[in-house]
Amino acid sequence: MYFDAASTAPLHPVARQALTAALDEGWADPARLYRSGRQARMLLDAARETVAAVLGTRADEISFTASGTQAVQLGLLGALAGNRRRGGHFVHSAVEHSSVLHVADRHESAGGEVSVAPVDRGGRADPAAFAALLRPDTALAALQSANHEVGTVQPVGEVAALCAGAGVPLLVDAAQSAGRADVPAGWSLLTASAHKWGGPPGVGVLAVRKGVRYASPLPADEREGGRVPGYVNVPAIVAAAASLRAVRAEAERENARLHALVERIRTRVPRLVPEVEVVGDPVRRLPHIVTFSCLYVDGEVLLTELDRAGFAVSSGSSCTSSTLTPSHVLAAMGVLTEGNVRVSLPYGTAEADVERFLTVLPDLVAGVRAPLGLDLPAPKPTAIGAAPRAEGRAGAESEERQATDGGGSAGARSVGAGSERPEASGRVTVIDALGKRCPLPVIELAKRIGEVPPGGTVVVLADDEAARLDIPAWCGMRGQEYAGEAPAAEYGGDRGSAYLVVRRTT
Repeated sequence: MYFDAASTAPLHPVARQALTAALDEGWADPARLYRSGRQARMLLDAARETVAAVLGTRADEISFTASGTQAVQLGLLGALAGNRRRGGHFVHSAVEHSSVLHVADRHESAGGEVSVAPVDRGGRADPAAFAALLRPDTALAALQSANHEVGTVQPVGEVAALCAGAGVPLLVDAAQSAGRADVPAGWSLLTASAHKWGGPPGVGVLAVRKGVRYASPLPADEREGGRVPGYVNVPAIVAAAASLRAVRAEAERENARLHALVERIRTRVPRLVPEVEVVGDPVRRLPHIVTFSCLYVDGEVLLTELDRAGFAVSSGSSCTSSTLTPSHVLAAMGVLTEGNVRVSLPYGTAEADVERFLTVLPDLVAGVRAPLGLDLPAPKPTAIGAAPRAEGRAGAESEERQATDGGGSAGARSVGAGSERPEASGRVTVIDALGKRCPLPVIELAKRIGEVPPGGTVVVLADDEAARLDIPAWCGMRGQEYAGEAPAAEYGGDRGSAYLVVRRTT
């Protein structure tokens, strides 16, 4: 069962049919005047008209790129260059796609200024807070239509109106919502990616409204309005346009069906699996995405076990990213960054597949947690007649990864009363988790919190960046008090930080 449509959707049947036909009819150079070239140009123009109609823009405002990432990068760089006389200030939300963040880093390194709008715990930007960052020298603002990790829908319409009032162009990354929902009016630039809606990979969309100042950051080229150099892939563009029209036509019915299935997951997972938090806005969200975080779980181990059980899902956990850094989206939201599972249902997902996922998930999570020795409630019994759990080494592999990752189980030592730290009350327990990757510091914290009386302090020494995010998140989930951060040297550490937790509950 493929539950990772937010990464890439399966090729839509209409896209497959259109691609096959266009390979025969649209292979020639659409810039040429001979018959096969004119035929390819007619197909390209028709595809452009189709995409423009669905996205609510003019055909001559649409340019096709090689990917959604390229569309975002060209859109941002071109708008920043086009508005450089206004200033060099760029504003974006804290949960934008990495393509936005990379452009922001490049812009800042070149001497520009960047302001980042925060989000709430649901991952939603506040329009007033976003607008407060706009300045007379703000050249561009960027806000995604909906978040790619947690599905939260952003207040694009409100932010667009505020940006327009300030005379600031707004780029909207609509990769996750294009084809599923209309994007609110008011945007200046819009980007999308065909493989997100069931089109072929290798096709992105960049829309630039007439009147928006834009200067291509690349050498001049006569194709695609001068914004995107190089030869266009006419067959893939035709297939992308055909599938976009098809999914938009069936979106209302399918969105309602997927919304009900996602709501079932959102409701039942916390009941079936202990110590789980469903993240993202519970109301203002995409219909097909649900994300939850499991305490004390290595996300890569859990995803591997789900794959063995026949489910393809993804994770924002640091252990499953190529950079081994915590998800910037989850970090900005202030929620647990480890043990994160994103389920994103493609069109046509069967109810029985969702039920089977809910059946196997509790046992898989329990198997990953089993070697930890934590006192956790047992999952509810599997329903009679439900699909059996897939065979695997959930427990053994979890023990191998979580207990030996970085050199073994985190050691701990106790320090008697008399600490000069004002946060401590009574006995202080210091846990040395230096050199250990999350979730190990959090696991050791959970094991040792009972060693101090209520009001006492546990200090976790850690040098994994994820600990700075996950220890406060653990406190919020377990009713404990996060008392802040101090230099590790104050508690005998030679590197990293000391994270102070005051015990409030039993």
